[in-house]
Amino acid sequence: MITRSSGILMHITSLPSPYGIGTFGKEAYEFIDFLVKSGQKYWQLLPLGSTGYGDSPYQSFSAFAGNPYFIDFESLEKDRLLKKEDYVDLDFGRDREKVDFEKIFKNKMAVLRKAFENGKEKYEEDMKGFKEENKDWINDYGLYMAVKNQFHLKPWQEWDEDIKLRKKETIKHYEEILKNEINYWVFLQFLFFKQWKTLKKYANEKGIRIIGDLPIYVAEDSADTWANSEIFLLDEEKKPIKVAGCPPDAFSVTGQLWGNPIYRWDFLEQTGYEWWIHRIKDSYKLYDILRIDHFRGFESFWQVPYGEETAENGEWVKGPGNNLFYAIQEALGDIDIIAEDLGYLTQEVIEFREETGYPGMKVLQFAFDTREESDYLPHNYDKNCIVYTGTHDNDTVCGWFENTKKSDVNFAIKYLKLNEEEGYHWGFIRGAWSSVGNLAVAQMQDFLGLGSEARMNIPSTIGGNWQWRVKKEDLTDQLAEKIYKITKLYGR
Repeated sequence: MITRSSGILMHITSLPSPYGIGTFGKEAYEFIDFLVKSGQKYWQLLPLGSTGYGDSPYQSFSAFAGNPYFIDFESLEKDRLLKKEDYVDLDFGRDREKVDFEKIFKNKMAVLRKAFENGKEKYEEDMKGFKEENKDWINDYGLYMAVKNQFHLKPWQEWDEDIKLRKKETIKHYEEILKNEINYWVFLQFLFFKQWKTLKKYANEKGIRIIGDLPIYVAEDSADTWANSEIFLLDEEKKPIKVAGCPPDAFSVTGQLWGNPIYRWDFLEQTGYEWWIHRIKDSYKLYDILRIDHFRGFESFWQVPYGEETAENGEWVKGPGNNLFYAIQEALGDIDIIAEDLGYLTQEVIEFREETGYPGMKVLQFAFDTREESDYLPHNYDKNCIVYTGTHDNDTVCGWFENTKKSDVNFAIKYLKLNEEEGYHWGFIRGAWSSVGNLAVAQMQDFLGLGSEARMNIPSTIGGNWQWRVKKEDLTDQLAEKIYKITKLYGR
């Protein structure tokens, strides 16, 4: 149950680190201490899954596996799986404010292979227990990643026919010849979960709860679509028949073509939504609260014929609605879920979310469109909502002021009584923190007053996204005290 409180949105990748990308290392523990000093109760993350082409955490190789990039070298050194010289002088990227994913992929994964070679015998018994605990997905994931490497990282639809179609004798063949490689990928998951559980325990003991993020869809090129192809709308050759997206709107004249496979909701219903229940249950091993992305897609979703170049020629199709969430509740009991209900909402979608009782989202940047009265203006909120200055898909607040039309900016200044002495970004945060919404969240970039150069993602673009990193020296006690004061002032 979310009561009046606040939190900070910043992904693991954005943490400071001398090794090119944020990890579950000491800087993550220091950030938790910063949250405590700031009077916060929540740390919101983006999905923790392993990323592929485009480096998007919303297009992962698995709905269950974690990102090996987050494994901390110094912790592995303490566990005697690495020596300092194995990693200290390698080039993981020279820019402290941006992740160089190409260098991380090339150099970090090579170091993690050393850790595997040094640790596979030491942790042999622990690994057996880990495999048993995660048997529903770990073997398929390990095999998928091993075969993917065998086929030079090609998508699974481009593998040889016999392994693409998962013929039993072929599966056995690859399990034998790639045994060591499979164990490497499973071992990385063992390390990921070991380090994350320790970090999350520290956060929880300090009074910080973790908000995780669950993409509604899985990637076309993923262990999930390969190993569970029967739950997706695929043809006999395992190619998607329809894919997911968003229809044309004011933000995109051709819509957004995400390209994810569509679920066969009729088939999932026959199984009692088993795969989805398993997915949600496993997510609560990682997080305390779950934000479900594109929540409206459970009521109705936009599907587009496979091979289309835009999302224009799609259609709305009814989703599972509350049948899915009744099944989840029956299996897992009452759980904390945030419904990402942004975008154009029909009355049916509004009623669907209200029936679940889950809080929706209010984004302050969407409030100041002078063409119409907006539901995102704080005087329209009720308590059962999560208020954001902006999300990972938005510009930073300072970037918004730079790039938004003058009439909307003037409306925001008037409505929130903004002034330059306070700083417009702090006025925006004040607007969220002073609202009646039970939970207020701002991106770390907004507390730092950073511009568009610190933006996390521009939707429907590939390249240059997901890279922003905070500098260690920016997370000062003075900033923590300032956040604490505004948090205390508004009873959060």
